[in-house]
Amino acid sequence: MSKGLAGWMVLALLGAATPSFAQQTPPPTPAEVPAQPAQSVPWSSLSADQQKLLGKFSGNWNTLTPERQQALARGSNRWLGMTPEQRGQAQQRFQRWHNLPPDQRSALRERWQRFQSLPPDQQNAVRQNFHRFRQLPPERRQMLRERWRNASPAERQMMIDRARERRMRNMEMHGPRAAPPSRPPPRPRR
Repeated sequence: MSKGLAGWMVLALLGAATPSFAQQTPPPTPAEVPAQPAQSVPWSSLSADQQKLLGKFSGNWNTLTPERQQALARGSNRWLGMTPEQRGQAQQRFQRWHNLPPDQRSALRERWQRFQSLPPDQQNAVRQNFHRFRQLPPERRQMLRERWRNASPAERQMMIDRARERRMRNMEMHGPRAAPPSRPPPRPRR
């Protein structure tokens, strides 16, 4: 998937949820959320494989913030659980991310945070829309992308409103759609 396409898809999917952002209660400010300090991860608590993978941090592990230690520990654990194919795909995604200009990375982070702030039912709706979009024939997806790209902000809002109205009519007629089946985990290679 091209860099532009991935960014556009995230933008389009979150754009479809934009009116719901305006209707929801804003997330609590940091001052309203009770602070729970992150716990440090002792180097000795990491497995030998994690220590080997994170070896470049061994000398300064204790100087890292607890949040950074936890993130590195979780990431190394995920990495070690991946197949070689999954690792290759992860490296490709990281390289594409690394090659994005800083402003695009920042915009994608912001969109991700907005998505994360949605209630679970709205996150699910965005995921369902994404899966439906991916199931469309390539020509239809391209036509929709171009239509969105060429639309003014007012036209985009009209598209969003029409889609929401169609979804509401469908829900009234057929009830809420079931969540798409989750994918089974990849089988380990032998």
